Amino acid sequence: MARRYSGKHGKHGSKKPFRKTKPSWVRYDAKEIEQLILKLAKTEKTPSQIGLILRDSYGIPDVQKITTKKITQILKENKLLQEFPEDFIALMKKQIKLIKHLATHKKDMPSKRGLQLTESKIKRLTKYYKEIGKLPADWKYDREKIKLITG
Repeated sequence: MARRYSGKHGKHGSKKPFRKTKPSWVRYDAKEIEQLILKLAKTEKTPSQIGLILRDSYGIPDVQKITTKKITQILKENKLLQEFPEDFIALMKKQIKLIKHLATHKKDMPSKRGLQLTESKIKRLTKYYKEIGKLPADWKYDREKIKLITG
């Protein structure tokens, strides 16, 4: 049986190159990048979508190396950051899809298990975000409240 090569030390994925300075081929300065981020945020893009667009369309590999700020920091300074963190909203949307699916397919046990796992992730993230102050300390997990948040 042939062995598959999976990179250094057998780990998957790629690592960003260790470089503390702006690459010479990036033609944008910090101010222009901030303007791009704000323009994309106004079109309702999430921070991760903004990062992908900057990387793929504008050739900006790492915003933080050039602007010394993260995308979420720039959005927060300009009051364009969403009320809830992006990963939290994605889990809530997944939960709503699973609930709708289970309403019509009541005996789908793998989906029922997926819903349990998703709810447990939401509860863990809630606890974490309360500790670091991204969620109010009195915020409670509630299925109905989640439907209102995600719209």
